[in-house]
Amino acid sequence: MAFLIGGANSAADTGFSVDNSCRFDGSTAYMSKTMGTATNRLKLTMSVWLKRSTLGASVFFSSYYSASYRFQFYFDGSDRLAVLNVDGGSTNVSLITNRVFRDVSSYYHVQAVIDTTEASSSNRVKLYVNGTQETSFSTATYPAENADMSLGASSYTANIGRYGGDSDYFSGYMAEFVYLDGQTLAPTSCGEFDEDSPTIWKPIDVSELTFGDEGWYLDFEDSDNLGDDESGNTSDLAETNVAATDQASDSPTNNFCVMNSLTASSYSTLSEGNTKTAGNSASDNGNVVATIVPSSGKWYCECKIGNKQGTGYPSIGMAQEDDPNFGTVLNSTVGTAGYNGTSSGIYRPDGQKYSNNSTAAFGSGNSFDTDDIMMMAMDCDNGAFYIGKNGSWISDGTNTGDPASAGSKTGAFLTWTPADETGQTFATRDYDDSVLLWNFGNPTYANSSDAADANGYGAFEYAPPSGYFALCTKNLAEYG
Repeated sequence: MAFLIGGANSAADTGFSVDNSCRFDGSTAYMSKTMGTATNRLKLTMSVWLKRSTLGASVFFSSYYSASYRFQFYFDGSDRLAVLNVDGGSTNVSLITNRVFRDVSSYYHVQAVIDTTEASSSNRVKLYVNGTQETSFSTATYPAENADMSLGASSYTANIGRYGGDSDYFSGYMAEFVYLDGQTLAPTSCGEFDEDSPTIWKPIDVSELTFGDEGWYLDFEDSDNLGDDESGNTSDLAETNVAATDQASDSPTNNFCVMNSLTASSYSTLSEGNTKTAGNSASDNGNVVATIVPSSGKWYCECKIGNKQGTGYPSIGMAQEDDPNFGTVLNSTVGTAGYNGTSSGIYRPDGQKYSNNSTAAFGSGNSFDTDDIMMMAMDCDNGAFYIGKNGSWISDGTNTGDPASAGSKTGAFLTWTPADETGQTFATRDYDDSVLLWNFGNPTYANSSDAADANGYGAFEYAPPSGYFALCTKNLAEYG
């Protein structure tokens, strides 16, 4: 398999399994609660697994009373990891890494450990990413010895997913969010390196930790109460614009495919954890491809048409990431999917197929409209791609598409020779007000009945064809 970027820390099988994450839309979604007073504000540990969706300034946690009294754990505008404490308008903690964090395909485990009782100033604040301490900083301001932190102060508002001043919302997924006051824990209390793949950092069970007076443990396993605290402190957080459909099975132990915001042209807008793509230009096409590029196996996904715009948009299909012209056309007015090669093509609302820079009818009467759910099956073993609509596979005009037909490629929308062409992945073209809702197994909308693949992964409207699987790391470890 391949990821367009990154791919580390997406363990296929870890023994301990994280079942769920919470998806934050980056614009209005957050959780909050009014804090009580922690007995010890000199020490704290905060740990969370994050999968970013968009880059730039975003705050995944803040404790906020006013701009003059606040604590933040965040990414800055240059995508550097940072922690900040402001007390009485004076910044007494500011650590900003030199390293940037721009992977939108995988999970980061980030951990802040503060202990102002330490004699050495540089030991009073520590940042860890994937089990390894960050030691190179562009900014390094350490607190005075025995200084209290704003986090844990009474009447402050704890915010997960935004800055307390109603800005810099987090866009992406969070899992296993842990806050412990009055304690400093090593990263090994929250994760461990895989014994077979020692560069991969993976989660461990944190449910038996002691969380302090005001601490919490959010596992996001109750879809009707995603802010539910499992620490025993009943420190539940209230959800704002967080719905049951924001619970995802995308997690650091089973990382699902999403659309890749780093490949999106400027004429496409991504949201909802990179499962929603929308056009934003009435004159130019937007192009987006997926984060995971499987080298083998058979893969299934669905796409609900959120808004159709004319006869040609939005369009869905497949692009060849290995094509030498891929980068050239990606952020241009030319469509990535369908522009280059025989294994790149998109299906339009008017029933036309656009492939190899040429348009032709695909069967007859096969148009689609708003609210239709489109089905896609990609057979990387035999070199065939199939298109369906609302539970039925579409005919090429002679044969109904049959994803189970293997080497005969019956009714396939696109075909190729795997030995000659590689790097196929799901793709889209957007335009104007067109909207697509992608479902790689974690839909942002409610299905009428959830159907999983044969391994029990994914939540689809229609059952994946026999032998086809949701595009996630546990399936990739077996078939990709």
